[in-house]
Amino acid sequence: MTAQNDTQQTASRTGEGPVRLAAFDFDGTALDGNSPVILVKFLVRRRMLNPSVVLRIGLWAAAYKLRLPQNEAWVRGLVFRAFAGKPVEQVDQFLYDFYDECVGPRVRAAARQAMEQWHEQGVKVVCVSATFEPIVVRAMRDLPFDYQISTRMKVNPDGTYGCEVEGLPVEGDQKMIELRRFANAKWGVGGWELEAAYGDHHSDRAMLAAAKQAFAVCPDRPLSRTARERGYQVLEW
Repeated sequence: MTAQNDTQQTASRTGEGPVRLAAFDFDGTALDGNSPVILVKFLVRRRMLNPSVVLRIGLWAAAYKLRLPQNEAWVRGLVFRAFAGKPVEQVDQFLYDFYDECVGPRVRAAARQAMEQWHEQGVKVVCVSATFEPIVVRAMRDLPFDYQISTRMKVNPDGTYGCEVEGLPVEGDQKMIELRRFANAKWGVGGWELEAAYGDHHSDRAMLAAAKQAFAVCPDRPLSRTARERGYQVLEW
């Protein structure tokens, strides 16, 4: 039995007490890769983004790699210029097809196995991701998570997509804020607890810190340091 299995045996099998949750990041954790980056490349190949927009996205990405403060909502709006004014159903289907072709094959079998193991312990699995909602919705076919919390784009009154995020992107500290909001609304304050959390990026620290058991999956350098300091289990998926 692995160390991860050992810790999961502590989860309640009885269903009594607060609902237990295991939260998984998507990109870089459940997925080998970054779905928004893959999407941008997909759109560029199909000439669905203006070159000036692609340039701005590239500059944003360069600054992001340098860990400079960035406007997450702004860059998502740039990406969604490819879909501005198009019917929601049409865009969602496009993103489903994109997922099937480019994202689904990158889903990590180890992530699927971990989710299934938590289910065996009576724990609900939640995917908490900064990526676009239709991508995560489609991922529910490949990964056994019960609920998803992801970045939703605004819909115009005529049923077409706009280029603005509805609320805030589910990124960084916002992941735990949105998870708490969702869980409080569904089970009530005190009616749930975060049994485990999985993340790969230093921006996942808040969610990992809130969990009883934290797992750093193929972590970046800053998260590796945090994992050592706080005793998080490191998983190389």
